[in-house]
Amino acid sequence: MAPTGGRRRPGRRLRRVDETSAGGLVVADDDGTGPRAALIGRTDRRGRLLWSLPKGHIEAGETPEDTAVREVAEETGIQGVVVAPLGIIDFWFVADGRRVHKTVHHFLLRATGGELSDEDVEVTEVAWVPLTELSSRLAYADERALVERAPGLLADTA
Repeated sequence: MAPTGGRRRPGRRLRRVDETSAGGLVVADDDGTGPRAALIGRTDRRGRLLWSLPKGHIEAGETPEDTAVREVAEETGIQGVVVAPLGIIDFWFVADGRRVHKTVHHFLLRATGGELSDEDVEVTEVAWVPLTELSSRLAYADERALVERAPGLLADTA
């Protein structure tokens, strides 16, 4: 018998999963136009290019800092060293029938080498963006809030 009068069948409860990732903002020295950072662009389901910070899952035996260095290199082609923590973002989403609580540790990295590259299959595009333009380019408000700390942290570590 079908439900009537606004009564619904109880929905199935989604399994909760906790995931932890790390990534960062890798900054290159001033090239005459000011310091710049490498961002990644990914195409969403609607075909929009969304710019964000590189990040990925922490693998067995890695510290969050190790993961940030690895993920930045894999997703941008740029090698870097961690100079300071930027902050932690956590959020919820539903995927594959699971309710995921994701925590992402972000770090500020100083570029030490490499060449900007979008070779990673998860990345549509990469770009060097002046620090002054990061907030207008980044798609996510929580990442925009984190990168506002970068100029002060860079001055403190210079």
